[in-house]
Amino acid sequence: MKKLLSILLVLALVASTSLFAQGASEDNYPSKNINLTVPYGAGGTTDLTARALANAMGRDLGVTINVVNTAGAGGSAGTLIVQNAPVDGYSLLANGMLSFVTLPINGYTDKTFRDWDVWVATYAPNVVVVPADSPYNTIQDLIEAMRANPGQITIGTAGIGSGGHFGAEVLKQVAGADYKHITYAGGGPAFTAILSGEVDVCTQLLAENKDAIISGDLKALCTLADEPITIAEGVTIPSIKEAYPEAEPWLPMGEVTGILIPKGLDEAKLQKIDHAFDVAIQDQEFIDFCALRSFDITPYGRAESQAYLEDFASRVCWMLYDAGAAPISPDEFGIER
Repeated sequence: MKKLLSILLVLALVASTSLFAQGASEDNYPSKNINLTVPYGAGGTTDLTARALANAMGRDLGVTINVVNTAGAGGSAGTLIVQNAPVDGYSLLANGMLSFVTLPINGYTDKTFRDWDVWVATYAPNVVVVPADSPYNTIQDLIEAMRANPGQITIGTAGIGSGGHFGAEVLKQVAGADYKHITYAGGGPAFTAILSGEVDVCTQLLAENKDAIISGDLKALCTLADEPITIAEGVTIPSIKEAYPEAEPWLPMGEVTGILIPKGLDEAKLQKIDHAFDVAIQDQEFIDFCALRSFDITPYGRAESQAYLEDFASRVCWMLYDAGAAPISPDEFGIER
């Protein structure tokens, strides 16, 4: 009998110690490093924003936030890894919202943005660039070439649903003619392709092309912002609206980037991420980084981000579906026109 009581006492002590350890772990979140998955290759706008946020958020949380690039399938591969991971606060996603909100209508997932907690951080406008030796010197030259050679002009982007893809679709709407879509595993590879002349045009984001535009290695024909953008002394990129006012319904076009985690994380941990995000977007290094890359800071917390994405998803999902570039109607996911 005494032996049995001793065994039961030991088991009780083990159980209580385990529970205490679990409770301590919860109270001390984060107690280990965090992975932040970027579903594209290194060097693109999402990757750049993720790394800047990771540095500042990690300092506040007292851990290292490791950026993990997992490219593939238009951003869906890395997104699904985080979607299917344990919701414990140690697996976060950084993504561009153009790609993210259109994953359901492209058939990659049945989850929508409403199934995630989101913190929106930055906005970067599209820019239409061509190699330095391109015959196209103005956006009018390019649009006329698209009209004269429908489906022949090659446009490189970071993939279906990426910021660059939406930029290309704006050109398609203005030209009334299609293009040949060449997809890459992120904004970085798309930039390399346009720099080498592998494609005729790139419609990715200004942050990815800014330095090459200033150096003269690329020519910027226009931005898809609704106003001209000055990126250096004597270097101003006109808005497409100046040459084609009919583009205005699709402007401003650009990528919105942020941090995400599937819903289900307990509120205490979410509030710690809230605080780290608030600290990060006010961090001077992050502010300087955004100015250098021509990002606008969009400091939206969880509630603001959800409200923003309701309108954002409606606009971009229906644009993609109406263009015939997505197979599933946004109606199936309750995304109203």
